[in-house]
Amino acid sequence: MAMIQQRRGREARRAERLHAPIVQKRYITREIPVYELLDEAGLEVIHQASMTVLEEIGIEFRDAEALDLWRSAGADVQGQRVRIPRELLLAKLATLPETFTQHARNPDRNVVIGGRNTVFAPTYGSPFVRDFDNQRRYGTIEDLRNFIKLAYMTPIMHHSGGVICEPVDVPVPKRHLEIVYSHIKYSDKPFMGMVTAGERAEDTVKLARILFGERFTDENCVLLSVVNCNSPLVWDGTMLAALKIYARANQAVLVTPFIMAGAMSPASTAGAVAQLNAEVLAGLAFTQLVRAGAPMVYGCFVSTVSMQSGAPMMGTPEPAQMIYLSTQLARKYKVPVRAGGMLCGSKIADAQAAYESMQTMLPTVLGGTNFVLHTAGWLEAGLAAGYGKFILDADQAGMLQQFCKGVDLSDEGIAMDALREVGPGGHYLGCAHTRRNYTTAFYLPATADNNSFEQWLAEGEKDANTRAMATAKKMLLEYQAPPIDPGVDEALLDFIARRKAELPDGVT
Repeated sequence: MAMIQQRRGREARRAERLHAPIVQKRYITREIPVYELLDEAGLEVIHQASMTVLEEIGIEFRDAEALDLWRSAGADVQGQRVRIPRELLLAKLATLPETFTQHARNPDRNVVIGGRNTVFAPTYGSPFVRDFDNQRRYGTIEDLRNFIKLAYMTPIMHHSGGVICEPVDVPVPKRHLEIVYSHIKYSDKPFMGMVTAGERAEDTVKLARILFGERFTDENCVLLSVVNCNSPLVWDGTMLAALKIYARANQAVLVTPFIMAGAMSPASTAGAVAQLNAEVLAGLAFTQLVRAGAPMVYGCFVSTVSMQSGAPMMGTPEPAQMIYLSTQLARKYKVPVRAGGMLCGSKIADAQAAYESMQTMLPTVLGGTNFVLHTAGWLEAGLAAGYGKFILDADQAGMLQQFCKGVDLSDEGIAMDALREVGPGGHYLGCAHTRRNYTTAFYLPATADNNSFEQWLAEGEKDANTRAMATAKKMLLEYQAPPIDPGVDEALLDFIARRKAELPDGVT
């Protein structure tokens, strides 16, 4: 009887947690120190190597306007190759803001990017999903909206993200409109813009102006997007087109080389970071030629490749070192930094996925990353977004947010009253301090099963991924859309309808 009552008590507490109202968490302001891998002299070695790359080897900018801007600024432009004097580069970097606020349509969801702050956003860019039947298939617009809803309902997710999965059932020329509108409609958190063509970035800015107003959008950051350098040492026309549009509109971009060391950079940690640093600094400086003071983020995405197969590897020691070095370099230049995430190469949410994800996420947080893309849902080296993995990752991210609070050394934290009350040989389960703090004293994992073997057996021997998918299903059933001004919604839909009528139903 006692065991039955104990189980019912646990079940009641679990049901209470699941039905509790959603209390969104503020972005992290870390109360713990950052970990730095190199001393100042070591960091200077990488900095100087990057300056040599920029001055002697150069970087290609495959865009005529970009080349004109560099030439006018005093860079050495030969064909598409741009060699940038360090004095010019550092002068342009100096105009970048150290911190900025990205505004959400709900002001309570605004995030401050930079400084001691860390913002969590979902995974990005997966063409496939690992669905509720644990099957791998192409993503759809329904999947994208489901993930947006989950991000909205997940307290630890401070940001709605962008292309969480590719909705391949929507024609490519019109896809960006559905993605942006879905973020606006189904969440009131900040979101990301589209970058796959200049006109799609322009449409994103126009939708933002309808949502926030033209003047507010011009004076404030309401969009955060991501562009990738075509490593090694090439900024291509597509990415530059989007980068120029967002910079001119005063909107932020994660300026991010996409490095797989050994294939797209030297097969060494320091060499890969020296190249990455040169690429990102060239991109950041270019944005300041377009509009001085436009907010930007130093972006870092790193993995290694297997020297046996050429496959990307994540969660190994070298990418962790690269994250620490990149975050340290960004602080040197006084620029907000994006790095890491719950990255893994595993195809399903198994032990490999868990180990690799946390091996990447720990340096992400401990290194002082300001914006974390791919916080939840990443599988298969980014090819798939998993419903179960999303929930499992979010639970781990919640633990990291708690860890970043540091240790409570207040009177309540030291708990001398409890020590005096209980004394030698007693227990703390019923003392006054425990009664005051038992609901908040320790992080309670939402997805872990800490019950007895017998109870786990009786409940169906469910693994973590199965339990997580059940949680995701339940959340989607309970989802309620945040309110949106009907007039604004009508204006957004009208713009989208007119743009769709102008665009082809093509595949590019």
